[in-house]
Amino acid sequence: MNVSVDDIYQHLRGEILAGALFADAPLREAAIAEQHGVSRTPVRDALRRLSGDGLVTLTPHRGARVSELATTDTAAVFELRALLEGFAARHAAERGSPDLDRLSDLCDAMETCAVGGGDPDEITRLNLEFHRLVHAASDNPLLPGVLQDVIAISLVRRTFSAYDDVETARSFSQHRDLVRALRARDGAWAEAVMVAHIRGARRAYEEGTSTPKETS
Repeated sequence: MNVSVDDIYQHLRGEILAGALFADAPLREAAIAEQHGVSRTPVRDALRRLSGDGLVTLTPHRGARVSELATTDTAAVFELRALLEGFAARHAAERGSPDLDRLSDLCDAMETCAVGGGDPDEITRLNLEFHRLVHAASDNPLLPGVLQDVIAISLVRRTFSAYDDVETARSFSQHRDLVRALRARDGAWAEAVMVAHIRGARRAYEEGTSTPKETS
């Protein structure tokens, strides 16, 4: 089986967006080439594409590393997320056909996982599936792809790690409220809940990066 530049690009992109590769993690061409059974040339091309996406930083004599957003960039990311995800929630409620049973199951799973401290990685995975279902239900074929690029999954991971018990309970309660709004087909309510949810995530992220918290 021939491995293409796009195969390597998609694999690395998925690893970065899933949080499997952390900010500033080195991306060694030789190791990646060996993993995929290719020469360094397609790996180099894939890393250039990722650099163009803003996911990888290429530095002379230092190689490629996973990018870390600056504080000003994270503020812009959360602002854009609030705008786009609020839009998605409104349209999912008014025009879409959200899978309400699955969304409720994900709420249950996140709350169960959080009992006793939970695993931030698993909560992150469940949370991302929850949000993606809302995006997909927005009845806008372009929106899920745009939001996939906007949402920096490493931010979501670090946000959940920074949450205290009160913030976690608030976040999960907002998930429940969003499901209620979608069930009621109330677009304004769904949008307001989602915007508040993203703003809460931003505050937790900013407080977590300025004053690190212990997590159980």
